[in-house]
Amino acid sequence: MDETIVSSNKPQEKTDEPALWFIFSGKKLLVNKKNERLTIPLFINANDPGFNPIRQFYLGTYNGRHCYAAEVNDKTPIPNNLELHGIRGMFNHLDEDLFKLTLKAYHVVDWDRNYQFCERCGAKTINKDNENAKRCTVCGNISFLRISPAVIVMVTKGDYILLARAHYFNDGMYSVLAGFVEPGETLEDTVKREINEEVGIFVKDIRYFGSQPWPFPDSLMIAFTAKHAGGDIRIDKTEIADAQWFDYKNLPIIPGKISIARKMIDWFIENQKKMNNI
Repeated sequence: MDETIVSSNKPQEKTDEPALWFIFSGKKLLVNKKNERLTIPLFINANDPGFNPIRQFYLGTYNGRHCYAAEVNDKTPIPNNLELHGIRGMFNHLDEDLFKLTLKAYHVVDWDRNYQFCERCGAKTINKDNENAKRCTVCGNISFLRISPAVIVMVTKGDYILLARAHYFNDGMYSVLAGFVEPGETLEDTVKREINEEVGIFVKDIRYFGSQPWPFPDSLMIAFTAKHAGGDIRIDKTEIADAQWFDYKNLPIIPGKISIARKMIDWFIENQKKMNNI
């Protein structure tokens, strides 16, 4: 059986077949809108609708159809049958694989935009053939597409789940804790350190849950579950506005279904309902 997504960096020969084009203007995606349904547009090339892309990349195929990422100037006129839409909002309109491709497309475009010059000597870089990498035109340094690993952790204590509010969250929303991996750490080390630094408690029984690319701007979220091992909540006020243990039957506002944080919370609720015969 063919894979839905086949990734590739190899430039394709010219073709007359329409391809899926993930075209961005700033942080927004160009989409078709018909009867409140949003879809990724099909073009033979990015100039098909009259665009002159700043940058473009081949992504591979989706169900056998070629896919490209591109960026246009924010002053580019948008045809009447198209509109710009926030990336996160596309989760409700695309299937999971197509949404993953949307995230990949944005990650590649954003990386190319931000790494035009060598990290070592400051000279101009060029894209390396057949790889998501850049080569310095002066010193030859190779830099690959940046991915920043971060852990996201659901801590539980019986029927209770630890949820926290970051200062930048929307009013009333709580989520599980997260933080970036530091040099020399295992993922498990990061889980223990982040939880202890942010809310002052200790954890045990750390288990892998899943992962999710999160290109805002370049993270890979690696999710774990853990159990409370000791300590009382003492929040780091520079990082956290509030943190509490919440009964699974009485939760605050939680993240939308786009995020792996929500998947973990939903998984916890369903498990507690089964354990409590609800």
